Amino acid sequence: MILDSFKLDGKVAIITGAGRGLGRAMAVRFAQAGADVVAAARTLSELEQTAAQVKAAGRKCLIAQTDVTRSDQVNAMAAAAVKEFGRIDILVNNAGGYHKGMGKKLHELTDDEWRDGIETNLSSQFYCCRAVITQMLAQQSGKIINIASGWGVRGGKNVFAYACAKGGVMQLTRSLAVTYARRNIYVNCIVPGIFEGAAQYFQGGKFIPLGRIGRDAELGPLALFLACDASNHLNGAFITIDGGGLAGGITPTGVFPQQTQ
Repeated sequence: MILDSFKLDGKVAIITGAGRGLGRAMAVRFAQAGADVVAAARTLSELEQTAAQVKAAGRKCLIAQTDVTRSDQVNAMAAAAVKEFGRIDILVNNAGGYHKGMGKKLHELTDDEWRDGIETNLSSQFYCCRAVITQMLAQQSGKIINIASGWGVRGGKNVFAYACAKGGVMQLTRSLAVTYARRNIYVNCIVPGIFEGAAQYFQGGKFIPLGRIGRDAELGPLALFLACDASNHLNGAFITIDGGGLAGGITPTGVFPQQTQ
């Protein structure tokens, strides 16, 4: 049956940034599809809430309190996943976001602020991919889903490190995809638009063609598709989920088109 290809029974998924928002939504959706989850983030109380929802869906959840900008902690997270479950089938690189210096003009940015943006949004994904790839190679299978941003495909006013990092995530996706394709390891990238966490910065999303921002729960099914067998010929792809924002010309620069209705 076609729906069987969307199941994750017996799979183990690491999801970073799983304490809230999009990460929690993906963790719950994966659990509903049959996967056990390794929930990684920095805030223990939020991870405990995610774990409760995963367990309510009937699956196991290993909490991995992790700062993904620290490669030693990322390596420990991957090792804990293998120790607990014996395998790693899926990695969702979701952690990242706003950082020190966000919104500053170029001449105002310090070295530390630039590095913080790159470490938070690009190096962190590199660390996680590197940490899981040995296990995936041993299994001769794996799915890696990197989360980028619309900022990675167009410029943003006073958005330097973040936009550069998210563009780098897309190139990291391509390089991984072509390197490991013959090893049954698939690497794809989700490019979200404006979701619930950023609504206040974009007038509630009223300039998006759909007329609203994305709901966190709407990202889960897309991530599930990329994690399951239904997407087994999709590799090195970027899938935008933004309500038509890029197609309609929405800009994340503070300059919005005028509309009459």
